[in-house]
Parts: sequence; C-alpha cells; structure tokens
Amino acid sequence: MTSMATPRLSRVAALLLSGIAGAGLLTACGSDDNAGGSGGDGGTVTIRVQGLPPGTDQAGQDQFNAKIAEFEEQNPDITIEASTNEYDPQTFSALLAGGGVEDVIRVPLTEPQGLIQRGQVQPITQYLDEWEHADEINPQVLEPISDADGEVYGIPRSPFALGLVYNRALFEQAGLDPDAPPATWDDVRTAAQAISAATGAAGFVHESKDGTGGWQLTMLAYAHGGDLEKPDGDTYVADFQNDAVRDSLELLREMRWTDQSMGETQLLNQDDVIRQFAAGQVGMFMGTPGTYRVAKQNFGMEETANYGVTSMPQAGGDATMSGGEIFMVPASVPEDRAAAAVKWMVFYYAEPQYDPETAAAEAEALAQDPAAAVGVPVLPMFDDAQQQLINDAIAPFVNVELENFQPYLTGTPELELKPEPPLNAQALYQVLDPVVQAVLTDADADIDALLASAEDEANRQLAAAQ
Repeated sequence: MTSMATPRLSRVAALLLSGIAGAGLLTACGSDDNAGGSGGDGGTVTIRVQGLPPGTDQAGQDQFNAKIAEFEEQNPDITIEASTNEYDPQTFSALLAGGGVEDVIRVPLTEPQGLIQRGQVQPITQYLDEWEHADEINPQVLEPISDADGEVYGIPRSPFALGLVYNRALFEQAGLDPDAPPATWDDVRTAAQAISAATGAAGFVHESKDGTGGWQLTMLAYAHGGDLEKPDGDTYVADFQNDAVRDSLELLREMRWTDQSMGETQLLNQDDVIRQFAAGQVGMFMGTPGTYRVAKQNFGMEETANYGVTSMPQAGGDATMSGGEIFMVPASVPEDRAAAAVKWMVFYYAEPQYDPETAAAEAEALAQDPAAAVGVPVLPMFDDAQQQLINDAIAPFVNVELENFQPYLTGTPELELKPEPPLNAQALYQVLDPVVQAVLTDADADIDALLASAEDEANRQLAAAQ
C-alpha cells in the first residue's frame, strides 16, 4: 500500500481486511540498542521484530506478547524482542547501514521490489521451504515479492487486489445483468450511461481528493497497460506522459462530459463515494470486496443483495493494483537470525491464515456483532483446496451473499497483480489529484499540459525523497 504513516493507509486497510477478524499492526524501524545476537546461554538466538502495537493499544500488546510466549515455548532456542517502531523508507537505508534495523520488518507492498533491487533485503526461500505448507501459497500473491529468478523475499498478510464495485439493484433498473458485470472499460462506459439515463444515479464515480484521485488514476493506468513511475538507474522517475495515463484521463473526460454519466458532484474522497454508494446514489466505483463491510458498518448499507463486485475491467493491461503488508528480513541479518526470523514470520503471519480452526474462531467472534459482515471474500493466500477448507470452516457464520462476490473471485486470478508505485507513492498521488480534478470539473482541461506540469513536480519531489 502507501506510506504506512499516512491516514489513508488506515482507511484502505480497514476496507481490505478479510471477513474474519484481523488487526493490521503499524510497525517501524529500530534503534541501535539491543542488536540481536546468537550464542549466549544455551545457544539461544535473539531476534528483534517489528509489529508490537503501540502502548495505547494495551489489548493488542497483550495479544502480541502472548503469541511471543507461545512461540518461545515451542522454540526455546529463540528469544523475541518486539518493537513498536515503524518502517520508514526515508531512514531505512541509514539504519540498515548502521546495523540499527530489526530482523523482521513490515513494509507496504509499494516497497519490496525496490528493496530487492537495491539488495537491502534477503531471499527467504530456503527457510520458507522448511514449512510444510510453503508450496500451497498462492503464487499470485508471491509474484510481487519475488525476483526474476523466483526467489521469495517475504511473507504477505491480508493480500488484496482492486476491482469494480457495483450496485446490483441499479444494474437491474437499467436493464443490465448484474450477474454479467463489465469486463472492459468500454463495458463500464456503456453500463454507466445506461444507469445514469435510467435511474438518475451517477453511473460511475472516480475519487479525486485526499490523494485518492492519483491513487485511482494509477489503477486505471495499470488496466490500460501503463505505469506511473519507471526505473532510472538505481532509482525511479515519474512517467505520467504515456498513452496509458493519457487514455485513462480521456476516458474520464468522455464519461464526465460527453456521456454525462458521472453525476454532478465531484471532488470526492473514498468515504464520500462509499457513503453515496450505500445510499444507492452510485452505480460503480473502483474498490475491493471489503468496501461492503465499510458500507454496512459505517454507512448503514443493509441490502447485501444490492452489492456486487467484479475483477478490474481491462483496456489492454491485464493487470490490477494489489497491496497488503509484507514481512521481510534485511540483508544485514546473519544466517542464524534470518532462519529464526522466518520461523517467527511463519508462526505469527502465515500459519493463522492457513488454519481453518483459527478462521472459524475469528468468524464466530465477529458474528456476535450484528453490524459485522462475516465471510467477505479476500484474495486467497493459499491454493484453492486450502481456501475451500477455510470457506467451509467459516460457513456457519457467513452473513453475506457470497454469489455476489463470485465475479471478483473468478476474474482476479487471471490478472497480473501490480503493487503501487515503488517510490514515494503517496506524494505522487497528491500531485496527480489536481490533474484528475481538472478533468472532472473543466470540459476543456488540457490533459497534456496538466500531465507535463505534474510530472515535473513529481520528479522534484522524488529527487528530494532520495
């Protein structure tokens, strides 16, 4: 996802967590104190790990420390020292060079490829393969955290992919088949016109403020076969002036001004859009299955039957934006601590996602809340067979209409999962917000000039961030 210190991360993470309970733990970089070591009494190895919730979350700290105690009982030769620090891309290189970074770091999916290319993290394949279920991990979620040789560099948690959310009731009112949602952006345009004409609702809405305009423009660019940054030596530069970005903005212009299918109210953020969607005022927007939970819990959407989601429509890119949190081992960590670090990562992050009994217990607990949405599908962490076991385990507690999520589950595995831009993505989105806003509020907006100016500003910010 984006920079982990930003408010938008919390909102997006809330959208994307699975239908069973899950707590995203904000983490950070370490200090030079208590550097992990091996040897000591009884040949134990001490590792430092990010992930301990802040002191304001006592229940979270208690839970984390209880898991540490359980792990150490199972592995008496490993001692865990937990940190509340956060990974910070601005300081990570200096901490790594100075030996002050933890043995396990948590990073958003914007970061792994850059870390891999710079040699700042190490492959964990040899350690991960010791876990008996390693070969059952969904290859699609490993691809963004692997190198060209297939070496895996991290363990993902709560992986997700963006798709198209739609209102099934508005589809039916417009004479559209809600069981055959749009597969291409031409289809989206046609459906949006029909919804707007038949119902008066906005057929399609694109977010455009608080960084969400650039964020969703990036999704469109991926679907059109482009990117927003490109490699330049050992760093990245902005790449806004390409056909994929231009075509994405031209599509928005046509839908907004020619088709009149995007409604009159513009300059909306994520909460604005979900609120309007929950009220039946929006036909389609880009999001994940988890947006149903937000629509229900935060904005009172009660009719599960009206909610639908499909995989990201395409325009030649065969790709969608993905995200999640990734746990990695810095390159400076010696072999004994690296092996112990991966053992902890498997114990705390992989095994709970694999275990049907854990999934059932969390689903049962979540079902006690009448406002909760239990069973909202997510991008599978493991293969189909294991995912089916998890689905069967939580089935008694599911309170959503699973068939309405099937187009997403069927189509997403066919797409390439692309992480957000690898360098300073949040700042890039902020630079692009005014571009999207101009296209949505000015029929004569000069897209080429807007992109040229935004690219210059983005490159100034990217240069300053390196």
